[in-house]
Amino acid sequence: MKIYTRTGDKGKTRIIGNDILYKSDKRIESYGSVDELNSLVGVIIANLSDKTAVFAPELTEIQQLLFDCGTDLAISQNDTKHEFIFTEDHKYADWLEKKIDEYSEKVPKIQKFILPGGSKTASSLHLARTVTRRGERNIVALLQEEPINDEVLKFINRLSDYFFAAARYANVLDGVDDIQYRNSKPVFR
Repeated sequence: MKIYTRTGDKGKTRIIGNDILYKSDKRIESYGSVDELNSLVGVIIANLSDKTAVFAPELTEIQQLLFDCGTDLAISQNDTKHEFIFTEDHKYADWLEKKIDEYSEKVPKIQKFILPGGSKTASSLHLARTVTRRGERNIVALLQEEPINDEVLKFINRLSDYFFAAARYANVLDGVDDIQYRNSKPVFR
């Protein structure tokens, strides 16, 4: 199988269900953002420290789930043959919430915003959080025009919170303090 199709030579691509869309289409932008995030998570895994290697299994699982998200976002709204991979039964957002709660218990309480950064792992996880938020905005833009799998949006929304909690825990594991944003008023209670 050749990896090039030449469809892109005219700025178009084929999605699941055989619809051909411009590469600037909001559907392509949404699953392209998820693909970018998946690649970033791969970079994070490759650069984990010995102390933060505990994240590797769950980050690998997140990569699998991001591929599923991308697949569901690539299904044409006219496609009646393909079913969504993400369903309410999977409870992926619930799994993320459990991880968020677990990590939140292991870090110092904060009342103010913190700067994204700290250790290399934490900094990378904060970057993943912001890339996730951009992906979420792209998915919402698509949702405003046509139906999508709501479970994907729910997972992506929760994933950015996961990356925040994981970044803070990575700082704890690496022995680095979070830095409070100096002009923040107390926002967390």
